[in-house]
Amino acid sequence: MQAQRTWGQYFKGWLDWLRSLFFKREMELSLVGLNKGGKSTLVQVLTTGTFTEDMIPTVGFNMRKLTKGGVTIKMWDLGGQQRFRSLWERYCRGVQAIVFVVDSADADSVPSAARELHSLLEKPSLKGIPLLVLGNKNDLPGAMGVPQLTAAMNLRALPDREVAVYSISCKNHSNIDRTLEWLTKHAKS
Repeated sequence: MQAQRTWGQYFKGWLDWLRSLFFKREMELSLVGLNKGGKSTLVQVLTTGTFTEDMIPTVGFNMRKLTKGGVTIKMWDLGGQQRFRSLWERYCRGVQAIVFVVDSADADSVPSAARELHSLLEKPSLKGIPLLVLGNKNDLPGAMGVPQLTAAMNLRALPDREVAVYSISCKNHSNIDRTLEWLTKHAKS
C-alpha cells in the first residue's frame, strides 16, 4: 500500500520544480588520486548508477557531466599514473572542489597518496579550493575508516581550506548520496 502524499509534500515538489526552471546551479570539479583508487568507477556510479568491477585505467583525462537536483556537475576524471600527476594542477585551477579518491583498503598506497595530495595542494593557484577526500572500497576487509584515513593522510595539516572526508564504496553505493549532497552544496548559482 502506498502512503498518501500531504499537501505540503506536493507544494514542496512543485516549488523545487519551479526553482529548477529559474535557478540552475553549476559545479566544476576535478577527481584526482593514485591509479586504482576508484575515480573512474565513482564517475560511472554517479552518472549511470552502475558499478563495473574491472574499469580500464584513465589515460590522461575524461570529462563527464551529471545533473542532479538542479545542479549540473562537470567532472574532470584525471589519470592517476605517475606520468599524469603533473597535469593535476592545471585541471584543478578554478574548480569549485577537488575530490581526492584513495583506496582505503590498500594501506601501502596511502602514504604515497598523502604525499601527492599535499604536493598538489601546496600550489598557490589551488589555495582555498574545498577538498573532499573519499576513502573508497570500504566494503573490503581492513579498509580504513574516516579517523584512520584522516590521520594517515595528515588532513589536519591543511590550513585555510575546507576539508571533508567520507568513507565510501562505489561497489555497494555506500555514502554516494552523502558525496552528492556535499558536492551540490558547493555548486555556484
